Amino acid sequence: MVGSIAQGRFGGARDDPLVETPEGRRWSIAVGLALAALALLIYVASNPHRYNFYDHFTWQASAWLEGQVSIRFPVAATSTSPGNDYFLDVLPVLDPSGLPTGRGLIPYPPLPAVLLLPFVAVWGLTTDAELIAAIIGAIDIGLAWWMLGRLPLRFAIRVATTIFFAVGTVFWYSAMEGTTWYFAHIVAVGFTLLAIGTALGGDRVAAMEAVGSQWRAAAGGEPPGSEYGTATPSRRFADWTFWPKDRLDLAWVDRRQFLAGFALGLAATARLTVVLGLPFLALVGSGGSIARRGISAGLGAAIPVFVLLTYNFITTGHIFHPAYEYTYQLEAYGYPQLGYHTDWSIEDLRYVPQNLALMLFGAPSVLPPCDPGVTPSLFDQTCPVVVPQAIGMSLPLTSPGYLLAIPALARFGRDRLVTGAVAAIGIIAFINLMHFSQGWVQFGYRFSNDFAPFALLLVALGLVRLGGVGWRAWILIGLSVVINLWGVIWGQILGW
Repeated sequence: MVGSIAQGRFGGARDDPLVETPEGRRWSIAVGLALAALALLIYVASNPHRYNFYDHFTWQASAWLEGQVSIRFPVAATSTSPGNDYFLDVLPVLDPSGLPTGRGLIPYPPLPAVLLLPFVAVWGLTTDAELIAAIIGAIDIGLAWWMLGRLPLRFAIRVATTIFFAVGTVFWYSAMEGTTWYFAHIVAVGFTLLAIGTALGGDRVAAMEAVGSQWRAAAGGEPPGSEYGTATPSRRFADWTFWPKDRLDLAWVDRRQFLAGFALGLAATARLTVVLGLPFLALVGSGGSIARRGISAGLGAAIPVFVLLTYNFITTGHIFHPAYEYTYQLEAYGYPQLGYHTDWSIEDLRYVPQNLALMLFGAPSVLPPCDPGVTPSLFDQTCPVVVPQAIGMSLPLTSPGYLLAIPALARFGRDRLVTGAVAAIGIIAFINLMHFSQGWVQFGYRFSNDFAPFALLLVALGLVRLGGVGWRAWILIGLSVVINLWGVIWGQILGW
């Protein structure tokens, strides 16, 4: 009932086709499936060759099926079997005398390899992991649609935000590319969306309040027929209460919020920094207070993270995988043009300024030098007009649609949902900026996938505050789609 009221009052038109009625739910499912199917078609068509050149997780799944933790490495390709002797980020396993054993350790969190296990069991090392990544990416679009449906949004806002995410951000490039690093992003995004949607489903007050406050700012008054602006939230959904007033609230961990935290913890077993989105789950979700929400989500997230750290310790003798340091030194010495510093740590505050400059201001190469007499053209590799930089490009430049989130920030510190989303984005982004590498080789800024699910909430709320999806919003979203299409095409041309 609450959802229906919210759709009518905060969403605008009462005849919105996606209110919470049986017919509305059928509409919602149909539209979500259609968007996911369209995304799958786009992702698969964008990468028709799918060479599966970097498929570390396929090799990891194959090793497990052989009863081993380390993969066979280095392996030269044959006419019938792929190789991996060109992989850089594999730590060779040495025998006691220091000689190679023909095996190596992969540093990346293993959840993507777990998901590939049944496919590798059937197709072995020839598994088309990039196709599977495209399929998972399409499922993620369906999850994004579902997550946004936990907010009382107008149909147009929900559709526009989902489209922006699907083809207006680097998620498009990630889903169509599907190589090792992008595969990890795609898996992590899906579980993060699941975590956020689960939390929102248990906190309708936070969802209604966030949308309602943005609506009031846009309309200059209360939503028609709504008394919620002056209503007192129930004790079950206490607003900014840090500690439950009723000690019975502490008797049990909140099950829904525990599941939301567990989903976020699973996401971290694909991309470690995603777990830093826990502040969102402390502010938004069921549980009745910041403390109970945070404790419940934290306990849920701790389980998969503990399993990951235990796996690292059992297989390497270290809590944090030593192959990361090996890769760092290898890239720092091997690629001095990337600006890495061998005397700095893998995560170092001194990397923040140069990485922040990349994230906010990284630009493409415009009119690079060409042979005399050659006329530059849009997609000519030998003489382009403008071409992406392999080290990465600015997030606002490649996805200007994210600027639509700015109006929503006015409610920071007042709305739990806005505050939690901003906190999650800020912490995840900051820790990522401390990392020596920001995702080379790539189009755009792929690390933004780690906080994109939280940013989508702000984009949707920003559109509410702007009064809906007007022509300015469509221009920003349209530009985002065109720019990412440009990046996808260049990625194929350059063989990235």
